[in-house]
Amino acid sequence: FSMWAFLVRLEYILCLSSAFSVMAQLYGDLPPRINQTHLTPSQLKIRQVGLKVKGSNFTLEGFPFQIIAGTMHYFRMPRSYWRVNLLKLKACGFNTLTTHVPWNLHEPRVDQFVFTGNLDLMAFITIASDVGLWVILCPGPYIGSDLDLGGLPSWLLKDPKMKLRTTYKGFTNAVNRYFDKLISRIVPLQYNQGGPIIAVQVENEYGSYYLDKKYMPYVKKALVTRGIQVLLMTADSGRELRRGHLKDGTVLGHSPIMMMVYTARSFDTWGALRNSLDPHVLMKDVHEMFKLRFSLNFYMFHGGTNFGFMGGAASLNTYLPMVTSYDYGALLTEDGEYTPEYITFQEYFSSVLGTHLLKWGFWGSSVQPQPSPVKSAKPVSMEVLSVNQGNGQSYGYTLYETYISKGGILSSRGHVQDRAQVGGNKCVSVGYQDHHSLRILVENQGRLAYGKDINTQRKGLTGDIYLDSSPLRKFIIYSLDMNMRFIQRTIPRIWKPVSYQVKGPAFFLGFLKVGEPKDTFIKLEGWTKGVVFVNGQNLGRYWNLGPQKTLYLPGPWLHSGPNEIIVFEELKGGLTIQFTTMPFLGMAF
Repeated sequence: FSMWAFLVRLEYILCLSSAFSVMAQLYGDLPPRINQTHLTPSQLKIRQVGLKVKGSNFTLEGFPFQIIAGTMHYFRMPRSYWRVNLLKLKACGFNTLTTHVPWNLHEPRVDQFVFTGNLDLMAFITIASDVGLWVILCPGPYIGSDLDLGGLPSWLLKDPKMKLRTTYKGFTNAVNRYFDKLISRIVPLQYNQGGPIIAVQVENEYGSYYLDKKYMPYVKKALVTRGIQVLLMTADSGRELRRGHLKDGTVLGHSPIMMMVYTARSFDTWGALRNSLDPHVLMKDVHEMFKLRFSLNFYMFHGGTNFGFMGGAASLNTYLPMVTSYDYGALLTEDGEYTPEYITFQEYFSSVLGTHLLKWGFWGSSVQPQPSPVKSAKPVSMEVLSVNQGNGQSYGYTLYETYISKGGILSSRGHVQDRAQVGGNKCVSVGYQDHHSLRILVENQGRLAYGKDINTQRKGLTGDIYLDSSPLRKFIIYSLDMNMRFIQRTIPRIWKPVSYQVKGPAFFLGFLKVGEPKDTFIKLEGWTKGVVFVNGQNLGRYWNLGPQKTLYLPGPWLHSGPNEIIVFEELKGGLTIQFTTMPFLGMAF
């Protein structure tokens, strides 16, 4: 593989506008210039030369090819909406889908792999091909994407010596097992085998991390030896390009430029105003890029939702957990509706590409620990708990219980990650002394998605808790990961009628009767902070701190007739839940 690197990125605060370098293989002489931008997978029956680089052009089958890509994540939308949202990508004028592969979702426990249902990556790529889209695949192992731990599984942190994104044996052994399962599924979908995958990205922005110069060559070899033959790319900012590219790559000044991560805005965090960018500025940038014949990847075309606890966190001098919506200023709204910017992009692409684009219509109980507890002399983080068949706990809440015989000042000394509530409700007599239970409920608000601190992202109680100056001992620890199994089997089915505002932490049960299921949004006015489940599906977190005020509820997750709604409220619950057809994601600055 002969590798080349292109591009410089202009960096703005919160990545409001960015371009990432691309590395690609160099191939052959450029034949007569015939633009292949409009070519689709179904139109190419005979394939000889895939996506390559010649001078200032990408080429496909030897002819100039401009990549016009948009990012969508199959895991951030219901499977029922994959095809319609991919059709909207194609109808807008894009010719390529970019998608990332989250290791933590595909291997939630060691050697337990999931490639079915909403994680059927192969089906998603096949549908993209069916609707006429090429695919740039980003298999990681680290993908960033504002996910918890950047898409790496938290069970890796069970190893106290773990060095993520390096050639540390504990990490590479896990990557090798994962890639053995993943890459074998990807290989038949490559361009040279009749599939839509024209390029594969090696890792993600490693130049900003760069703890091990042997790591990127290792990842490249791990992909190639398992059968990846299409063009390879890396993505890094301009100042980090030389650290993040592969050893045999060369940085050139006359190579194709691809804005690998061009975005209208960035993620939102709890307690802040929404990020925004003037759409006129956005289109001005796009016009300039097309004048200069840049290739483009719009991140995100459709952002979707951080369902459950998949959202990560950022650190800009302070810890910033991300909201549930991953709207991201995308051309489609969180629920897949068109934005005005979608129409603007569609009209512009139609004018500059000289093609007729397909037009689509506008569619419209208090917490009592039940799981088997873990007994520990000292508090331990959720990742090392002996639960989930030895894989530890990845997400949700962890309840630590111990007994005290006197009052005093409780201090954590920085060992709470990330938020804790303290309470107690039991009194036990031991000899002549009363011992009262002390319960500490700790929430994991999301691990960092970026940066060199990802190796430290252990959650729960990560060290001793002190009463006055004495460390507490003899803990009983409950894993409250709140996945579907937890909701369906663990919550005791003993409910009491509620006619007043109840203080949490507590679970609340209600029912919604539905005729024909349609997309809707849940608004929780009067509630404080917690999580919502509908028919066992975790819709994600809500918090009156804002900016997000609604949670997206996909129609396919509803049934005709009664639907079970369970709310876990941490602090103070409300009396009603509202359903609305319109989202409210907060005021923008």
